[in-house]
Amino acid sequence: MRNPETTRQKILEISAEEIHQHGYTGASLSVILARSEISKGALYHHFANKQALGYAVLEEVFTPMFIESWQQALQNDDPIAGMCHLLAQMAESADSDGLSCGCPMNNLSQEMAAIDEGFRLRVFAMYQQLNQLIVAALARIKTQLKPELELEQVAYFIIASIQGAASLAKSSRCCQLFSNLLNELQSYLRGLRV
Repeated sequence: MRNPETTRQKILEISAEEIHQHGYTGASLSVILARSEISKGALYHHFANKQALGYAVLEEVFTPMFIESWQQALQNDDPIAGMCHLLAQMAESADSDGLSCGCPMNNLSQEMAAIDEGFRLRVFAMYQQLNQLIVAALARIKTQLKPELELEQVAYFIIASIQGAASLAKSSRCCQLFSNLLNELQSYLRGLRV
């Protein structure tokens, strides 16, 4: 007898891979079923429909993965150094296969925000959560930063820059472009200091 929670997690992980590779609309439930080695009934036991599965992937897989990577960087005593280190790691680990799939959050935002309010709200909630983490981290070193900075706008600019870099990298499939853009963002971050 299968453990229902283990089965659910397996479905989420495989669905996340499929959505990342093919987009939400391109993700095939038949492929997810086959890879998960479950019946359609078992899938619908855990998720009412494909939309519910997509929301769960977004909330339980992509959002925690995205936020966790940023939390580690922002908990650094020097959050600017932490963010720069994260960006350098992202640039180093980028490869053409990863770039061709793009950022899962950015992909869902681009694909689904205009056509599904539930996806739009969930993606934006993740961006707001990340924004607040960046604002809080920068506020800890506010005396070291230029006094005219509006931290909330700075945080959104950082997020928009990374998402823009991910979009350009995906469409160009150029690791060097991605690296260059992230290096430029690191320069911007260092320039926030007095």
